[in-house]
Amino acid sequence: MTMNRRLRAPSTGGDQGAVHAPVAVALAAIALPLLALLMGAGLITTQNPSGACGPQAAAQPGASTDARTGIPTTYLRLYQDTGRRYGVPWNLLAAIGQAESDHGRDPSPGVRSGANWAGAAGPMQIGIGGKAGNTWGGPPRHRADRHTGGFGTDGNGDGWADVHDPADAVPAAARYLLAHGAPAEVNKAVFAYNRDPGYVRHVLAQAARYATGHPPPVPATGLHGCPGEASGYAAVPGGIAAKVIAFARAQLGKPYVYGAEGPDAFDCSGLTMRAYQAAGITIPRTSQTQYRHGPRIPPGTEQPGDLVFFAGSQGTPTAPGHVGIVLGGGRLLEARCSTCGPIATASYTHRNPVAFTRPAAHRHR
Repeated sequence: MTMNRRLRAPSTGGDQGAVHAPVAVALAAIALPLLALLMGAGLITTQNPSGACGPQAAAQPGASTDARTGIPTTYLRLYQDTGRRYGVPWNLLAAIGQAESDHGRDPSPGVRSGANWAGAAGPMQIGIGGKAGNTWGGPPRHRADRHTGGFGTDGNGDGWADVHDPADAVPAAARYLLAHGAPAEVNKAVFAYNRDPGYVRHVLAQAARYATGHPPPVPATGLHGCPGEASGYAAVPGGIAAKVIAFARAQLGKPYVYGAEGPDAFDCSGLTMRAYQAAGITIPRTSQTQYRHGPRIPPGTEQPGDLVFFAGSQGTPTAPGHVGIVLGGGRLLEARCSTCGPIATASYTHRNPVAFTRPAAHRHR
């Protein structure tokens, strides 16, 4: 089973040419760890040899064992060829492809045909309408000589721009990143692709794994101790939800290991337990006991920091086998199954959650 980590299609609209205040704040939130991530992923560009101020096309790093074994051969070759052609690091394209569709292997609606609930389609989850907007431009498959004003691309020269064809979708994603600051401002470009700081961190960390075989070192964050140690989060500004989410986001990219409680790996309920411990609240260890601990809240009233439960992983609607942390806007942060990749954010609206709880309410009783 593959993990559905698809979040949101590349955004469109009138804000492409400027960074508004909320965007600037969000970018500032990832500024501390960004340098190490960029260096580890081989994503920092340099000045031209002539001394001119403009950045040169991004260098193309080698492929680690993680890349050669984890990416289908056809996709790996496509990412590398596209990277060389457009001057975008191939491992950045590969990391986005992994986050959006597991390199086309995600069986969810919209990857191979149609669109998902938000109107995103294809292996790179590019908007073709609906909430996602039509970033692709024109119909999902249209003649390449049709000028639509979008990023749709005929990457394989067959005369068609097809959002579901990886040979077209990957070059379109490269064009989108170039239009939004890559390769000089990789963080800004990835943030434009999905306006979630956690998504940016995950993509850059994955890009580093594809280039070097391991994530970049975690830089100092102002916290005391390891980012996986719950005791270091008491001084995080804000209330319970802020501390819960700060802890959870610091674990993005770490592996899922059944029974793990941190600091280097977690399972789903190990992550939620430690996140609440970081906020000074003790909750039970397993997803089933966390579900019973409650208190339950009606669907549609969930808020950031609440827990969301699913019947998957051999659970049932009354004894859920999986739990994640609500981030807001229909998204969660989760550690999900050993074959699904590292801790990541995802949409939960189409996954039929069975319940929501608000452990923070126990503090006020």
